[in-house]
Amino acid sequence: MSKVKIFTDSASDLPVGAEEEYGIGMFHFPLNVDGKEYLERIDFTPDEWYQVLESQEKLPTHAQITPFQFEEAFTQAVEEGYTDLVYVSINAAGSATHQNAQSAAKTVMEAHPEVSITVIDSGTYTYAYGYGVVEAAKMARRGETPQNIVAWVQDWMSHCVALAAPYTLAYAKKSGRVSCAAAFVGELLGLKPIIIFANGEPETIAKVRGEKAVIPYLVKECKDTIIPKTPYSIVCGSEHSQQQADLLAKALEKELGYPPVETVHIGACISINIGPDVIAVCYKHQ
Repeated sequence: MSKVKIFTDSASDLPVGAEEEYGIGMFHFPLNVDGKEYLERIDFTPDEWYQVLESQEKLPTHAQITPFQFEEAFTQAVEEGYTDLVYVSINAAGSATHQNAQSAAKTVMEAHPEVSITVIDSGTYTYAYGYGVVEAAKMARRGETPQNIVAWVQDWMSHCVALAAPYTLAYAKKSGRVSCAAAFVGELLGLKPIIIFANGEPETIAKVRGEKAVIPYLVKECKDTIIPKTPYSIVCGSEHSQQQADLLAKALEKELGYPPVETVHIGACISINIGPDVIAVCYKHQ
């Protein structure tokens, strides 16, 4: 009889306590802040992290999860009696973590040929794939077959997107994702980029002028491209964006006819690059 264990990493931005509630194995990204190492989701709450991030002149960094960490966790799950392991990773195009997991999975399966380990590239970030992880864990709890769970997860990951709007370009400038000149011009003109994270590569699909234009654009784009009646969730960061997220949730519910399934806080890995003052809607794209 199959026994399925779902794994993910901390960049999935699961709701607080979700890994314990649904039995999800969590790999925590290491963070380097001013020469000191911490672990995402363990050493800071989201609000504590935003305060740390905003206080640093030099941008903190995060490292990859190592093959040894994957081997250790996968082997422990096998020893606990799990027959099928499914790990959903941060976008492989943005981190070597996915490749490390594949290497570890091969090693563990060679040692335990009776075990199946599936490593799935989310192709995206934050709760766009975190939602799929939670649903997969629920399926495992209900006793769904490994084949059905993997098929469902692969379908979700092939369509899920995070449509994000950072309210400041300061972090993208610090991380080098936006040039200083472009950031200066954008801030001078009051431009807010709308970025879609999907299929491995982020793409700026629009630049709206002024903060008031952000939510209407997100709502229209989501309404036009979401697979009808499928669930969606909202991601936000620091206090200002939390207020905007409430407005976004109300506007989306009005247009789509149903509320978001969840509002979650953006974690350290993602906010390092996009900033804590950001809102996003995550959904299944047509």
